[in-house]
Amino acid sequence: MVRKKTSYDPLSSPEDWPNIDSIVTEDNEPIDIFSEKQQRFLITSLYRLWRGHSKSFIALVNVGLFYLPDKPPLVPNVLVSLDVKLPDDLWHKFNRSYFVFQYGKPPEVAIEIVSNLKGKEAGSKFKDYAQAKVRYYVIFDPENQLKKGELRIYELHNTDYIEKTDSWLNGIELGLTLWEGYFEDKHDTWLRWYDIDNKVLLTGDENAKKERLAKEQAEKQAEQERLAKEQAEKQAEQERLAKEQEHQRAERLAAQLRAMGIDPDKEG
Repeated sequence: MVRKKTSYDPLSSPEDWPNIDSIVTEDNEPIDIFSEKQQRFLITSLYRLWRGHSKSFIALVNVGLFYLPDKPPLVPNVLVSLDVKLPDDLWHKFNRSYFVFQYGKPPEVAIEIVSNLKGKEAGSKFKDYAQAKVRYYVIFDPENQLKKGELRIYELHNTDYIEKTDSWLNGIELGLTLWEGYFEDKHDTWLRWYDIDNKVLLTGDENAKKERLAKEQAEKQAEQERLAKEQAEKQAEQERLAKEQEHQRAERLAAQLRAMGIDPDKEG
């Protein structure tokens, strides 16, 4: 008699999974507007930082994280996995979601945004993400619905999460911070990445604005330097004319003295 397998490793081979056609990799659950914007805020700034670099990574929003054959997927609002690349054919069933066995490793970061009390972000998901071996589990609770603060970051130690006392993610070489300001013309408190220099990662729009302001400042500086140069040239010309006028006045005076029989060049 063949005994039914009841536990699996996160890197289980595809043969350990149920019929691939029976796996639901998409659902039609809507999300709120703030969460949608927040997710794009994190993703776009991350891709802007790392795109074109040698670092290979994927950052996804609301994509199923399949970590065990006998468990339903987790669906983090933001998922970040380093040293992996997206497969060429994203339409293949196993490529539509993040199957741990497919990528050979769990993601390093999972971020959950609390929009209601039904998500169990501070409940069963602790055990689930730990079982999925996600190194950093982040709970962003903009309205403090869970009454434990707006931002909490947990790091996996063996099989349990321990809350961090700082917001720096070792291995990711980025941190997470709360930032008040505008994103896409919406003012709010947002969750943002920051770098080793404690500077927040810019979005494309922010970088374009920064470059535009820098260009305007450079043009203003160039204009100020041009005006200063013109002023200096004008001052030099005025001094030259004044010197020439003084010379001419001296020449006229000398001529008048000579006409009077006085040698202006004779001392005394």
